[in-house]
Amino acid sequence: MIHFLILLQQVIASSTHIVAKGLTFGVVPSVVLFYRAAISCLVYIVWMSFKRKEIRKIDRKDIKYIIMLGIINIPLNQFLFLNAISMTTAPNVSLAYALTPAFVFVIAVVFLGERMNMLKTTGIVLAIIGAVILLSEKGFNFTSEGFKGDLLALSASFAWALYTILGKKITRKYGAIYATTLSMVTGFIFYVPIFFLLPGENNLTADLTEMNLLGFLYLGAVTSGIGYAIWYYALTKIDASKLAVFNNLQPVLTAAMAFFIFDTPITLYFISGAVTVITGVVLTQKG
Repeated sequence: MIHFLILLQQVIASSTHIVAKGLTFGVVPSVVLFYRAAISCLVYIVWMSFKRKEIRKIDRKDIKYIIMLGIINIPLNQFLFLNAISMTTAPNVSLAYALTPAFVFVIAVVFLGERMNMLKTTGIVLAIIGAVILLSEKGFNFTSEGFKGDLLALSASFAWALYTILGKKITRKYGAIYATTLSMVTGFIFYVPIFFLLPGENNLTADLTEMNLLGFLYLGAVTSGIGYAIWYYALTKIDASKLAVFNNLQPVLTAAMAFFIFDTPITLYFISGAVTVITGVVLTQKG
């Protein structure tokens, strides 16, 4: 049963890239993020209303960390993610996120003094090679939209890795759901003024078709609500390191969905990069 739920969670996570890509065809990323963040906040606030016993007073020393997590979560990670997916393919973005465990390890080595070993070093090198293979498909044209999108996706993945590292202590102290609620609400509060200061067409009432509203609801409620709930439940049943390996399914699932829905070709560059990245990430986790 647990493995079925994990597979369902991976399908939800993979479909997030597809839904987000579809939305950004007609809606600017900043507007998509506004609705996604608002709905996510509502979902978590309602969720916590049923778990009031888990709500506790925030220690003053933790406030700065919660603010940092909120900023990294929405104005940084999710903003980069949506802009990336509007510029490049959904499979490329999902592959960039598959690099998150490798980024987590690099951050741990640089800032937390974690020790390297041969297996982890080999894994990091392979993951980097895989990313270079993926970027080389665009011919390293620094001015092309697709290349910029891939770089933004890698930046979003790095931001998520940073969020994972910084959030570990807060999550253990306040609980995963409550900690996520705090970061979602805080991040949205910081994003609102940024949204209205952004240049361009940031009209919240434009392009509000029925399909777009369903897309916003999916990203906010299904991805951030049901998907996260399954992930946290799985963490109570399986070790985090073992569970993280299942994330390697996302590039494969996303590529298959994108092929059938958007007719996105599965190129040799993507296959080579995906195999190299996933191999590197697995080695990093096993090390």
